[in-house]
Amino acid sequence: MNNPVYPLASDQTMIRNVVFDEIQIGQTASVQRVLTQADIQAFATVSGDVNPAHLDAEYADQTLFHGVIAHGMWGGALISAVLGTQLPGPGTIYLEQNLRFSKPVRVGDTLQISVTVLTKDPEKKRVTLQCEIQNQKGQTVVSGEALVIAPTERVSRPRAHLPTLAMFDLGARQQSLIHSVSDLSPVRCAVVHPCDQESLRGALDAADHHLIIPVLVGPVSRIQQLAASFGWSLDGIELIDVPHSHAAAEKAVELAANGQVEALMKGSLHTDELMSAVVHCAALKTRRRLSHVFHLDVPMYHKVILLTDAALNIAPDLQAKAEILQNAIELAHALGIAEPKAALLAAVESVNGKMPATLDAAALCKMADRGQISGAIVDGPLAFDNAISAEAARIKGIQSPVSGDPDILMVPEIESGNMLAKQFEYLAGASACGIVLGARVPIALTSRADGAEARVASAALVKLLAHRYREVTP
Repeated sequence: MNNPVYPLASDQTMIRNVVFDEIQIGQTASVQRVLTQADIQAFATVSGDVNPAHLDAEYADQTLFHGVIAHGMWGGALISAVLGTQLPGPGTIYLEQNLRFSKPVRVGDTLQISVTVLTKDPEKKRVTLQCEIQNQKGQTVVSGEALVIAPTERVSRPRAHLPTLAMFDLGARQQSLIHSVSDLSPVRCAVVHPCDQESLRGALDAADHHLIIPVLVGPVSRIQQLAASFGWSLDGIELIDVPHSHAAAEKAVELAANGQVEALMKGSLHTDELMSAVVHCAALKTRRRLSHVFHLDVPMYHKVILLTDAALNIAPDLQAKAEILQNAIELAHALGIAEPKAALLAAVESVNGKMPATLDAAALCKMADRGQISGAIVDGPLAFDNAISAEAARIKGIQSPVSGDPDILMVPEIESGNMLAKQFEYLAGASACGIVLGARVPIALTSRADGAEARVASAALVKLLAHRYREVTP
């Protein structure tokens, strides 16, 4: 995950062959290669060979080899690469290959892949080559012989341009989030109006993961019909019957206010329906403003990004932004980030009196310096490029402890935040979940377009914070 871009091309810009008449008995060619986890994943993806001996560390530890090993035919592919690009090179036609696998190849092994000419058949232009792969200890791990038809015409061609192959373990960090709360007991959570497929399935899946004990609040007959249509069991699940989504929001908030549930989860209703009920409930209010945080697993970024606020606060003023930022910082602490780095986003990285977002960012940084905002390294204004990319910051002459490594991205207003969140999700392949902070109970809040996976991950955040709120009342 730290370096998902998988290098395919070498530094060699041209590939040239050795024609049959130039090939000599005993002539050799070789390359060196270090096996990485990405090699194993890429080979499994292309070949379809998902044998757990290569991909499942827990399983592989119990095998004869006591750990993950490379596919045997990955070694065969490396031999093919030498034959096809060096000796004999372009124009070579593979006829036969036999291989003997002597020792396992493990991640981190440095391999020397060599071919040596054994025989030549002038009539048929055939060449037999000894093939061998040795590891860094000088041990032979793969050996065999190849029979090829060697080219008779000289070829010198630019190396083909290959697309970049990026290896992404999509949703891995969300799965890690879910696993991180597995030791905590599930919390009672009112699921508000779960009347479409994804919201109901998300609630049931969250229960199956022991994240929540769902209390389904909505039109019971509708919920039951929906579950029956997909063959889902509601046995043992509490249902509270109300006529419509507005009533569901009111009832769920009442349950939270009375301490009958420790969390809320949005179902298939509008955000403003649920949040209006929350805002008007005095028992759920705290000293802090309500705000929303997206938990984003962006494949090309090296860690989780917390994005705030892209769902609730439309055009927050300076004080509201301070509270929004503090909410996000406290979520980062709950996630185990002791000193998160917060980037305050604007269109530019310099303070401009005509751009209020830059003035607010500068003021928030000073508030952090004076302890009015605590628990994080805060910097801004930062444009998106020099917040995310240390190289972009360097080019622009920006020295920042946050550039290239933010845990929190704070947007100036809801339009930019909402667009940024959806760009992460729909263009960058991010796995997203979301939560509302600033109330007495955590509130899982996702888009109605989000699938069940996002709702399950949001339930993990709810579970984490509900347990934290038992110790420290918000």
